[in-house]
Amino acid sequence: MKIIGIACSPRKNKTSAAAVKEALAAARSTVPGVKTQLIEMAKLDVKGCIACGKCMKKLQCTHKDDFMKVIVPALSDEDLAGVIIGSPVYFQNMTWLAKILFDRAVMLRRNGFMLRDKVAGAISVGHSRNGGQELTLQAMHAAMLCQDMIVVSDGRPSAHLGGTLVNANNSIDGDEFGLATARGVGARVAEVAAKLHA
Repeated sequence: MKIIGIACSPRKNKTSAAAVKEALAAARSTVPGVKTQLIEMAKLDVKGCIACGKCMKKLQCTHKDDFMKVIVPALSDEDLAGVIIGSPVYFQNMTWLAKILFDRAVMLRRNGFMLRDKVAGAISVGHSRNGGQELTLQAMHAAMLCQDMIVVSDGRPSAHLGGTLVNANNSIDGDEFGLATARGVGARVAEVAAKLHA
């Protein structure tokens, strides 16, 4: 069983990636033997969807970029059971890289709903406690539901929409509440995935 984490910040190795790493570590500690992989969109050469329709019947695209070389193989892996997406808040919403991820993933929907029944969790990092994280999570959830994924929260005790962290001086280290929600997302994705994909 495999869980993929995708950080959608345009800045490499920053707080969104750190939050997703926390979630993946929690997934591994919750379900022994689970394999995890972190993908940072900032490290990839990806282009936006141009609605050309080339992916209507096959996993193919006009763009011959890292989305096709890295993201599609990861998301179409037969061992994939869960996905955790992390995005910073940009004007009360997900980043352009997160939007590219969801837009281009239409090919997985068009070719047999390949993400159907995969467990999905979302994490968002803002510059204040109420900095748009929940709106960002809702936007990501909407895209996940369009793929017929099973969307989970950060689980008990808070069981909110997902991971909500605060970036203070380019770090999430002091945000104990936020880190707990990120870990909760990872644990919950792993826990539900283990029940569904055992």
